[in-house]
Amino acid sequence: MGFGADLTLFEASDDDLRNALKSAELPTLLPSLAYITGDLSLLDPDLRPPIVPVAIGRPAQGGLSAEQQEGIRELALQVLQKLRGDGFIPTPEGDERSVLAIMEYLTGDIPEDYAALLKSELGLPQQKVIKPVLQEKAKESFNLIIIGAGMSGLAAAYTFAQAGISFTVLEKNPDVGGTWLENHYPGCRLDTGNFAYSYSFAQKNDWPTEYTERDEVLRYFQEFSKRTSLRDSIRFGTEIISARWDETASRWDIQVKDDQGIITTYNANFIISAVGQLNRPKIPQIQGQELFQGAWMHTANWNSDLDLEGKRVAVIGTGSSAYQVIPSIYSQVKELVVFQRSAPWLLPTPNYHDPIPDGQKWLFRVIPEYHRWFRFYQFWTNIKGRYRYSKVDPNWDRFANGSVSEANDSLRKVLTEYLETQFSGRPDLLKKVIPKYPPYSKRMLRDNGAWAKALTSPNVTLATDPIERLTEGGIATQDGQEYPADVIIYATGFNASDFLQPMQIFGMSGVELHDFWQGDARAYLGILIPNFPNFFCLYGPNTNFLTNGSITVASESAVNFALECIRLVIEGGHKALQCRFDVFQEFNREIDAANQQMAWGIPEVKSWYKNQFGRVSQNWPLPLLEYWARTRVANPDDFEIW
Repeated sequence: MGFGADLTLFEASDDDLRNALKSAELPTLLPSLAYITGDLSLLDPDLRPPIVPVAIGRPAQGGLSAEQQEGIRELALQVLQKLRGDGFIPTPEGDERSVLAIMEYLTGDIPEDYAALLKSELGLPQQKVIKPVLQEKAKESFNLIIIGAGMSGLAAAYTFAQAGISFTVLEKNPDVGGTWLENHYPGCRLDTGNFAYSYSFAQKNDWPTEYTERDEVLRYFQEFSKRTSLRDSIRFGTEIISARWDETASRWDIQVKDDQGIITTYNANFIISAVGQLNRPKIPQIQGQELFQGAWMHTANWNSDLDLEGKRVAVIGTGSSAYQVIPSIYSQVKELVVFQRSAPWLLPTPNYHDPIPDGQKWLFRVIPEYHRWFRFYQFWTNIKGRYRYSKVDPNWDRFANGSVSEANDSLRKVLTEYLETQFSGRPDLLKKVIPKYPPYSKRMLRDNGAWAKALTSPNVTLATDPIERLTEGGIATQDGQEYPADVIIYATGFNASDFLQPMQIFGMSGVELHDFWQGDARAYLGILIPNFPNFFCLYGPNTNFLTNGSITVASESAVNFALECIRLVIEGGHKALQCRFDVFQEFNREIDAANQQMAWGIPEVKSWYKNQFGRVSQNWPLPLLEYWARTRVANPDDFEIW
């Protein structure tokens, strides 16, 4: 029998079970069964997955030996047969000690300060209860505006709904999803495992692939907004023009324009800005752009009506969007020229495009919480495995080695060997595709061989000489070469450092936010800015996580901190709160110093992580635990409250 949507555990034959277990993700299978049965004897130490670093991705089956894998399958078969025979699936409950024991089976001994974070990420329903703000005060006169209905905005809306605070979400687009709604270029997909990318409080057990395509990610947010009735509180087609703090009334006056051009003013006690960092496409200024007679577009504004079949196409950039677009279009175009300024490091990920096997999907469906423990394992291996590879050793000669530490150098060698394998037989390309900067100085890209397959295709050219100008019929480079093009695709990223553009935000004494920042966006914990009371940023300055965590954890943490700040105001009988300037300054000194000790902070490398002053304005340089712990509680001593 196949693993159809209707096949239950009780209908499955022994052969069905064995076939499913052949494709099972084994490291978390016994922990899942131990959790739902309460039988901790299933946590056989001889079948425990090894604790391994994952700088270049989790090894197949967590590094379990063939003998261990077979032992897990046999033991799991016995448990599933018993559950099938008992005629019911137990309801997962699990006391605190049992949950901790199962977690430690996967992680090793958990430091005491990590336990709360890991239990939170496991996301068991009994551990995800949001304490409501005092109902009578929250409903009397307090309300808030959330700007944006992407990942962070929806997380905020859900949390504040649970806390009993009245809110309205203002979204410029016609639907939820943020960047996943706006970006729909060919090949667009996650490069983070989707189980870990989903909310801890809204986990999903039926992802079709581990690195899901754009449409499925967007569907997740759409279905979440419908299931939780959040859409009822969203005003679509509504863009913020300005927000102005009224010092007399201690509230924000927010001017918006809808998709009909009608201007309206909202009043709110609090503003949650969830507009993100990657929402304003960056198109470089190149001499002669106005001369080009062909079609052009940015990947973030993909024109699906433009037929690329048989066209001569130029792609400017080799970052994450280019990396996904190029393998998706090269076979349909006549000629493709890729203009590369710096080569990307590739992370070997053989299953990057692969569907989750049917047997594994079936097990996720019929074993309660199996997907939850799988997500937990993804999360843990990611935050523990990569961070040390991105740390700078001040005694390491990075100029001589092209790396920032011994660990980083070992990673560089492994990644270089991978590129040598991928481009064997093409020495002309190999010398172009090996980056000259340390791993993790820029964003690393997951690869299953698609990049080399595209670049080695006869109709693809990799151009590495700098672009000098555009012409009527193409692109000219500084070496005197001109490349004809019918279509130019800008895969050139976003104006990431221009936080909250083009909105105008006027705070205390009428100071405008961008005047306050002077091109160097900063915020306490990436959330609070002095002189802008009751204004909170999500995915704000220095909250991008690379080797040390997850953007979903960061967003959920920032939402929690905003809620705790608002709780201080409402339950304390106050009107407003703002971050103290000295606290803001000290925090940013700490973050700047820490970023200089990370691969992405070294001065020799330019990237979108840095602003016009060369300061890393995007990334969080400390362990994830630091951010999570600092956003658990709002310390009144850090604020001015009135």
